[in-house]
Amino acid sequence: MTDIFSAVDSYIEGLFAKEDEALSAAVADMKAAQIPQISVSPVLGRLLFVLAKAVRARRILEIGTLGGYSAIWLGRALPEDGRMLSLEIDPRHAAIARGNLARAGLQDKVEVREGVALDILPRLIASGEPPFDFIFIDADKEPYLDYFELSLQLSKAGTMIVADNVIRHGAVIDPSRAEVPAVAGVKRLSDALATHPAVDATIIQTVGVKSHDGLVLAVVRETR
Repeated sequence: MTDIFSAVDSYIEGLFAKEDEALSAAVADMKAAQIPQISVSPVLGRLLFVLAKAVRARRILEIGTLGGYSAIWLGRALPEDGRMLSLEIDPRHAAIARGNLARAGLQDKVEVREGVALDILPRLIASGEPPFDFIFIDADKEPYLDYFELSLQLSKAGTMIVADNVIRHGAVIDPSRAEVPAVAGVKRLSDALATHPAVDATIIQTVGVKSHDGLVLAVVRETR
């Protein structure tokens, strides 16, 4: 079944998500730097682009830059005067991401800020950072609910918050893996969103070259 998932992913990619030179070079740079190959797929990158366009995002926040692949897709969804902030804990990854974003012509739109997201986000809140229109969470999984709750404080009515890797190849329904930190982390988020008073949310399963996983999609209906 994995073969057909990958084949269909390639079909969709060929129609809607062909990698151009900047995206292909970003992948090559990450491989050369031995950065884990855990970026979103081209098809998922295109989905993020379309979702950001759908909410007419002018301000985007990304938690987890890695090598900048998803940041290129999201940065390209911004209007001319749009801006994006991407948070990355690893200075080496951040440097590579900045180079990849510059190659894509996005250096003036996308800022990569180094540091621990759980430290940076409260500082943004305390400083009165204006709300973001679109937030993408794709970092370490154990504190996913913490990222989400802090993201809510940087949101407004209509903000879309997307969190990646929340199905974990089906591990979220496997009792034998319930105590795995990454699985427990995404389950805490999903369980909280099922009855969260501030958002309308759901999960969509994803299959393709990244095998079986899923995305949380949440739209803020009221801010705290």
